[in-house]
Amino acid sequence: MLGTAVELYDFLVYGTVAALVFGELFFPQADPAVGTIAAFGTFAAGYLARPLGGIVFGHFGDRVGRKSIMLLTMVMMGTGSFLIGLLPTYDAIGVWAPILLVTLRVVQGLAIGGEWGGATLMVVEHVEHAGGKRRGLWSSATQLGAPLGSVLSAGVVTLVSALPDDDFRSWGWRVPFLLSVVLLGVGLFVRLKVTESPLFKESQGKESQGKEAHAGEAPPKQDAKDSASAPAQLPLLELLRRPKPVIQACCVGISAFTAQSLLTGFMISYAVTHGYTRSQVLTAVTLASVVALFVLPTASALSDRVGRRPVVLAGAVASAALAFPVIALVDSGSPGLLILALCLGHGVAQSTMYGPLGALLSEMFGTRVRYTGASLGYQGATLIGAGFSPLIASSLLAAYDGSSTPLALLLCGGAVITIVTLWTMRETSDQALIDDGVR
Repeated sequence: MLGTAVELYDFLVYGTVAALVFGELFFPQADPAVGTIAAFGTFAAGYLARPLGGIVFGHFGDRVGRKSIMLLTMVMMGTGSFLIGLLPTYDAIGVWAPILLVTLRVVQGLAIGGEWGGATLMVVEHVEHAGGKRRGLWSSATQLGAPLGSVLSAGVVTLVSALPDDDFRSWGWRVPFLLSVVLLGVGLFVRLKVTESPLFKESQGKESQGKEAHAGEAPPKQDAKDSASAPAQLPLLELLRRPKPVIQACCVGISAFTAQSLLTGFMISYAVTHGYTRSQVLTAVTLASVVALFVLPTASALSDRVGRRPVVLAGAVASAALAFPVIALVDSGSPGLLILALCLGHGVAQSTMYGPLGALLSEMFGTRVRYTGASLGYQGATLIGAGFSPLIASSLLAAYDGSSTPLALLLCGGAVITIVTLWTMRETSDQALIDDGVR
């Protein structure tokens, strides 16, 4: 949880600062609306890199282990964020400023693409080794990293945004990124003490037995299941041969990430242009994330009792039903109603969908391809749901003279995709994490 919170802090603080100042600092030649679109376009670049990170780090996570990849992705994320805090702006180095910004954002995307799979699998595979009870609840510890990272990022940006505008634009926006080096040290300290996944070590043992057999030594007798559970030589190739689970894993998470992106990072830019102060919006985002810290594990624990599908379905239906009321509350201009809107849309509906997602995606794949499969599905959902939503929303708002209807329709559209996908899936909560590759 702590490690994921550190990485999500690094990733989300970009979206928050991008909504406030990156348009004018790195894209000053554009008018304000186009500058915001360009800033969120850079934001999307990080999401474009996430599936690639899931493939690359998922491959090595399935081949060499979960722990080493978790450490590598954390170092990449922390370093990328720290360097963003040191970047000169457009006024200092011209076009190189946005180029370097995009490059470092891609580094962040690659890192976060491999992060989630390693952290989640370490939890669910340890739980499975200990008896397999309450995978949903325990996997929510990793999921809690998202709202916790959001609370940290929004809290730090809230503090620095209280500076005078000139100070915030000149140096204050850098502080949240530079603090990444401190969080990186904390995260590495925690993760170095974590032991490797016991299920992965078992699969390594089976691979070693196979190598001994090829060397002419007589290995212990293996049944077909043991043979199938050794690490895959090319996990991605196995997944591409039977792509249905990956497609389902991608689509089932789209609503959660659409809601997360529109009601956190994008909402900061949207609400500020509708008369709210930076402090009011960041306070609302922070409080919604605090609500999520309670709703998320509750939904995950419930999914252990009634199943993953019913809980995620309830969250998706709630997200669609609340879409227009939530946007209307934001448009009211009342800070109190803004808080209520984000607490309902993000804190309750989105968290209900997001909580069981770690266990659900992990249960869809066997140990030999689980890192690659779960990562690819999760990061594909973030790319479609979260990566493009702010860019699409900004463009639609500019095209339709600021009408808020497209925002609500985007939330509804993401919910429909998740609902239809759940209808095509089978329940996974009652299945053991068997080692049979792609299911």
